[in-house]
Parts: sequence; structure tokens; C-alpha cells
Amino acid sequence: MSTPAELQIGAHLAPISGLLTDIGERFTAAGHDIALVGGPVRDALLGRVGATPDLDFATAARPEVIIELLTGLASAIWDVGIRFGTVGARIAGYECEITTYRTEHYDRDSRKPVVDFGDTLAGDLGRRDFTVNALALRLPQMQLVDLFTGIADLENYLLRTPGRAQDSFDDDPLRIMRAARFVAQHGFRVSDDVREAMHEQAERITIVSAERVREEFMKTLMAPDPRAGLELLVDTGVTDWILPELPALRLAEDEHHRHKDVYEHSLMVLEQAIDMETMHDPVSGPDPVLRLAALLHDIGKPKTRKFEKDGGVSFHHHEMVGARMVRKRMKAMRFSNETTEQVARLVELHLRFHGYGTGEWTDSAVRRYVRDAGEQLVQLHKLTRADSTTRNKRRATALQQAYDGLENRINVLEQEEELASLRPDLDGASIMRILNLPPGPVVGEAYRFLMDLRLDRGPLGEEQATQALLAWWAARS
Repeated sequence: MSTPAELQIGAHLAPISGLLTDIGERFTAAGHDIALVGGPVRDALLGRVGATPDLDFATAARPEVIIELLTGLASAIWDVGIRFGTVGARIAGYECEITTYRTEHYDRDSRKPVVDFGDTLAGDLGRRDFTVNALALRLPQMQLVDLFTGIADLENYLLRTPGRAQDSFDDDPLRIMRAARFVAQHGFRVSDDVREAMHEQAERITIVSAERVREEFMKTLMAPDPRAGLELLVDTGVTDWILPELPALRLAEDEHHRHKDVYEHSLMVLEQAIDMETMHDPVSGPDPVLRLAALLHDIGKPKTRKFEKDGGVSFHHHEMVGARMVRKRMKAMRFSNETTEQVARLVELHLRFHGYGTGEWTDSAVRRYVRDAGEQLVQLHKLTRADSTTRNKRRATALQQAYDGLENRINVLEQEEELASLRPDLDGASIMRILNLPPGPVVGEAYRFLMDLRLDRGPLGEEQATQALLAWWAARS
């Protein structure tokens, strides 16, 4: 008779029951155990409704046998992970990974895991990261296997390891990052021994490749509740090794928000930026560039902190220093050049609005704001609005109203002048024709002069622009 948990899993996985039966019968007929493992089993028990994600299976069969058994069942098979015992396949439209029972660990100084094949489901489950992922559904009989009280931990939203947490994180330090990700993604809390092991093993994360650490970090940042995961990483000292600029913010006091440190302010800005993804038009899905910029926008403050004679604290040019720090840290974390530059640009520009005051900017200043933000103007709008965390309701309202005014002015100028495609009234070919110049750096100087003129005075038209260019050329000559 099926248990209540098995009935729940069966109901949740009903749309793929035929696929599970086909795979289970094919492997067991050949004498090899196979089970559905990991996320699909966990999510079915959590009652998460929606499309079934990629499916993970564990089996006693070796990789070459897996390929043989999948032939004729799968529409496509790939073996990019075969070195680690994993064969990928597309079956009935689902992406499946079938992996030989295995153990996996890192040598003390290696960045690559050592994989050894195992022979039992119990051994395979025992080496998994957390008890809530050490659940399996033995196929084809759909028998639930829970050797480490994973169901109870799911019910309590508790994150524990099947064995000693210290041993688990020592074997695979990336599990430290996964703990934070699960906290941020699913609302789990970590057990005391997991928290202690994260702290004790924090330095071990440095043996994992930067790319794998970055991937887990971004999964945490893009989760529904990134604050919870980030706070866990900071409190256990993990960020000291992967993003030391973040915990360093606890040492700085914000000159505008003395009731909170810059670390707390940055987490609040991140949360408000996430709200802006869906509140500020145009809305977007989770935006990694915006979230990174919100989290890191003030990382230049500790280096620029200065105690003034009047007892105040200043952080002059922290946005410029912060942009340089962002580029350095994101390069170390192996982010793409494009993403790095986008985040650094937002950090560099995030204070620009505060020169707007009560709306005294000239049209020229507004044009330059748009020009400097470029394609990231909407992201800059959202970041700037999110950066207001004052508890003073009057000040908060004034800031939002001022930014409303700036956005309205941008919209008006956009309709009048096509700000999104700002360019001089004369192109390079026209400059060379009018001044009788060959291609070269002088043409670039003339182009920049005309661009500055366009920003200062708005559209001039070809005739006025030509007169201005000739006057500039005469003065230069």
C-alpha cells in the first residue's frame, strides 16, 4: 500500500508517470536499479505546482550501459558529462540526466572534483548535499526512499546534511554556496551544525573554480529572497573569500542614513530594486544587472570614508571608486565583460540624479544624463529610485517627486528631440566634406565638438551646425 507521501508524489508527477514507468521497466529488466532523485521528488513533496523541471535519475548501471538502454527510447542522447558518470537524454520532450551511483569529493588543493562510481542507492544518497535532496523514488514501483529523514526536514523547512556537515562541505565546498541558495530560493533555515560548518569551512570555497562559485552566487541573488541567502554568506564569513567588499560595508556609516550602516542600506536597496522590476514601467523579469548594481552600488564607501571636522562623515567620489572596484571584483568572479561594464556604469551613475535637486537642471544637463545612461536609462531610473531608504517620509516623498519630474522632462525631450538616438547634426562624412579633411583624429575632434553643441543647444539643423563647425574650425586654425 502506498504511503501518503507516495500518493502525493504520484499525484504531482502524474503527467510523467508513463515516462517514469518506461524508464524504470527498461532498466530493471536489464538488471539495474534506477530511481528518480533530487529536485523533482523534493518539489513534489513541497506541492510545487507547475511544469516538471529537468529530471534527474540515479542508477547502478555504468555510463556505457545507460547509453545502450536509452537507445530507442530517447530522441536524443549526449555524453558531455560521461566522465562524471552522467548521460543526458531527451525523452518524451523532457530533459533527463541519468547518472551512475557515485561518490564525489575534492582533493585538498584541487579545483576539480574526484568522482568514484558506487554500487548502491543508499551510498549515492548519502553523498548528496542535503537531506531534502537525498530523497528518491525507486522505479518503476514508485517507492519512496527516505534514509535521512528528508521528509521531516522538508516539513520543517530545515537544511541539514546526510552526514556530518563538516565532512560534507570539506568533500564539496560548493555546497556552502548551495546552502545559501536554498535559503534564498525555498525559504529554508540552516541547522546549527550546517551554519557552524559553513563558518569553519568558508576558506575551502577558494578551491572551487570562480565560474562555479559565480553561478551559485547568482542563483542566490536571483532568488525570491536573496537577502536571506546573502546574510547567511556574510554572517558565516563566506563572502570574505568571494566578495569581501560586501561585509566591508558593515564598517561604513552612511552620511544620509545614520540609523543604519551601509551594509543594511545596500540590502534594502536590493530589495527595493527587486520591487522596481515589476513596479516601474517598463516592467521586467528578474534583472541580474540591476540586482548586482543595487547590491554593489556603495562598495566604494569604505575606501572613501572621511571624518569631517564638524563631526560628519563624507564619501566623496565613492561612485567612481566603486565602479573601479566593481570591475575588478566581477573580473575575478569571471563575469562577462558586457555584464561587468553594465553594472559598473550603473554604479558610476547612481549619484548623478542627486545633483538634480528641485529640478533646476538645464535641458543640456538632462540630455547628458540620458546620453551617459544610454541603453541603461530605465535600469538607472529603477536603481536611483531604489536608493532612497530614508525613514523620513517627507524626504522620501520629495525625492520620488523630484525623480518623477526628471523622468517627465526626459519624456518631453524624447518626444521633441529623439533623445534615444542622440547624435550631432552632421555626420563624419559631412564634416570631411565641409572642412575638406581626410579621415583622421581631427574629424573625431570636430564630431565631439558638434556632439557637445547638440547636447547644450538641442537640434540645430544642418545649416546652423555647418556655420558652427566652420567657426570652430577657424578658431582652431
